[in-house]
Amino acid sequence: MANFRTDQFDNLPENIDRVGAHRGPKVKGRGWITFAWAVLATAVIVVGGLYVLSIFDGSIKFGLGGTTAGSTSTPSGTPTPVITPITNPTAIASRNITVTVLNGTDIVGQQTKAGDALTAKGWDVIATANSSSTSIKVTTVYYSNAADQDVAEGIELALGAKNIGFTNEYPGSSITVVVGADYKG
Repeated sequence: MANFRTDQFDNLPENIDRVGAHRGPKVKGRGWITFAWAVLATAVIVVGGLYVLSIFDGSIKFGLGGTTAGSTSTPSGTPTPVITPITNPTAIASRNITVTVLNGTDIVGQQTKAGDALTAKGWDVIATANSSSTSIKVTTVYYSNAADQDVAEGIELALGAKNIGFTNEYPGSSITVVVGADYKG
């Protein structure tokens, strides 16, 4: 076995807490510094990730929510106009409003009952037929021109319907009524 000469590094005092020649004693509180750096790095990654997401997705907004103590909010835009339902079809004869009634239930003849009720009140029902669906729950009055919403609301009142809606799915007439299971006739 080889014998090495002793040198200055072999004669260390016993009270030094060193392991090897390059390590010194541990500094107290060093764990908190490491933890603080980890928290800072996590915060930077999260904020950076949210910023990148906000670039790709416009629904993510950064800002201070709410208002300041001295500010007041003012409504913007124009108010929604109030629509007055047209219940007298003779008042709108020049608009050439036509009505189609579809049966959206499996009860035979519902479209005829609703069509006859509208004709008796003066509405121009041009057709009655069965709908492609027989599982409609709520009677709905559809209109295909935004200017005819007042007429759709009048027909809704005349039938006792529960809904009106705007759609381009029924191009055959101005107003299309789809009778649902709630219609009592």
